[in-house]
Amino acid sequence: MADNSTNFLTNFMASWQVARIYETSHPKFVESLEKAYKSLGSLLELQNEVVIGVVGEELTSGKEIFFELSKKMQLAIGHLKSIGVERIIFNKGVTKDEIVKLISFIITPTENLKLEPQNYLLNLGVKNIEVGKIKDFGQGHYVAAVRGINKIGHYEDCLDKLSDSIISLIDDNTVDGHNFTFISNNIMENLIGSYQEFFKLKEIKSHDMATFMHILNVSILSIYFASKLGFSKEDCLSVGLAGLFHDIGKLYIGRRIIQKTGKLDEREFGEIKSHTVLGAEILLRHVDKLTILPVVVAFEHHLDYDLGGYPKVYFVRNLHIATLIVSICDVYDALMQRRSYKNDYPPEMIYNIMMRGKDTKFSAQLLNKFFRIMGIWPRGTIVCLEDERIAIVREVNEEAIFSPAVEVISERSRRIIDLNKKKNIKIKRALNPLKEGKKYLELI
Repeated sequence: MADNSTNFLTNFMASWQVARIYETSHPKFVESLEKAYKSLGSLLELQNEVVIGVVGEELTSGKEIFFELSKKMQLAIGHLKSIGVERIIFNKGVTKDEIVKLISFIITPTENLKLEPQNYLLNLGVKNIEVGKIKDFGQGHYVAAVRGINKIGHYEDCLDKLSDSIISLIDDNTVDGHNFTFISNNIMENLIGSYQEFFKLKEIKSHDMATFMHILNVSILSIYFASKLGFSKEDCLSVGLAGLFHDIGKLYIGRRIIQKTGKLDEREFGEIKSHTVLGAEILLRHVDKLTILPVVVAFEHHLDYDLGGYPKVYFVRNLHIATLIVSICDVYDALMQRRSYKNDYPPEMIYNIMMRGKDTKFSAQLLNKFFRIMGIWPRGTIVCLEDERIAIVREVNEEAIFSPAVEVISERSRRIIDLNKKKNIKIKRALNPLKEGKKYLELI
């Protein structure tokens, strides 16, 4: 019975994840729904109802607690609790259409949910599924739902899941493609646009996590960039997935080399450069679950726009658009991370460094668009104005990237100033959020 319950829970969660990416009429969703419905039917042949519960951070069914599955589904568990669903009861006679309506309800943006969960389903004509909170019989009241999960919490959760999943992939264990796509989807819905907030994590994450932090940052930026370029949601997720795996080859390389602070010798640099081919080889083993795009991006992301990078290729080729996007985001994040180590690379320096690579390292058209979107100083950057007032960048001006809208925070009365309209006020420099800008982090 436990195995049957695990099978149903896995299939049901997979259907939910697929529905967040595709329409419920899409063949991939129909296929996943069929698996979930069939496994539910096997359980309902033996009992009148199947109950899924969320207790604390664990998924339960009957007397079973699914610890391993719960570890993979923390974001899903958090979402259920945030919309007031800690218990789902499937009664005998439940139909596929009712399950579709349940999943459609779960993926509906919270702000669009005007009714209590059970009333919402009843209005849709769902009679054989009950949802609500788990009653605390000892106290006689409902357990409070967890709401407003903060972005830093989402980031840490994604980071933990990412590290576990990629280590499993490198060890050549079974790859859960849906899990990676779920991470990408949560990045898209919860993390993009808050890049500066993640500097706060530098103090609480160990240096051993630096590579995982980098690949998650690159995925966040790549999804955000692709969305601003007008890509469809499905294509944005594909680019984000490729971003997650672009540096997987580095995890095959000795930690001593990856973390070396001094100059690499020729042999060590050769090993570092081999990570593109190593990564492609690793990902080729899982192309049926992850598609070919991560393979392509892992291989190409250091080739450079003019093919002058590595690995050496002996024929002219156009790099994939996903590679062009990820390579820009890769270098940008790598330079941004230098700000938390021994060298301080402020945003204006990063802009100048990257612009020197136009038409050689990067596509000039995409690079220009990237900085129009991100600005010289991204939203949330702490800056010092030329008159020595301290401000936080609140909005990027795509038409004048050196003149964003800022909120002055060093005066008693905080106010927004559009620097594009106040031509006499300019930004002097950015403050490192882990050094002189640290005391202003809570105001971002």
